[in-house]
Amino acid sequence: MKLIKKIADLLEKKGYLEIFMYVFFGGLTTVINFVVYFICRELFNIDFVISNTISWLLSVTFAFITNKIWVFHSKTDSAKALVIEFSKFVFYRLLSFGIDMGSMAVLLKWLNLNDYLAKIITQVLVIVSNYFFSKLFIFNKEPEIVEISDDDK
Repeated sequence: MKLIKKIADLLEKKGYLEIFMYVFFGGLTTVINFVVYFICRELFNIDFVISNTISWLLSVTFAFITNKIWVFHSKTDSAKALVIEFSKFVFYRLLSFGIDMGSMAVLLKWLNLNDYLAKIITQVLVIVSNYFFSKLFIFNKEPEIVEISDDDK
């Protein structure tokens, strides 16, 4: 445990801990996405569009929880704030889902790649896109607005 703490402290000091945590949990999210896709395709013989959709739904749920708690340390002080944050998360994940589906279609239908190779390629695009969406638009810490009262003037 001391070694993990030392590594985390070093990454934090260098400013890389957030990126490391994002890549770590993004990797786990990708594993979930890929395993669910594989199970749907191979065990249940489900079409790639439906398989991709199911794998996306499960991996997005996992990603929201891990990003909120361990990557961006986002705190919400009300149910409304949580719903807004989750809604933004889902909106941008839908955008990346479009990137995912579009890339899968191009790689499978036009370039005739193997669907597992295509899945790996699209996940790289999705992870990079999602980091920027999360960092800039979802879990960004907006500056607090300080109101000046008449007594402070």
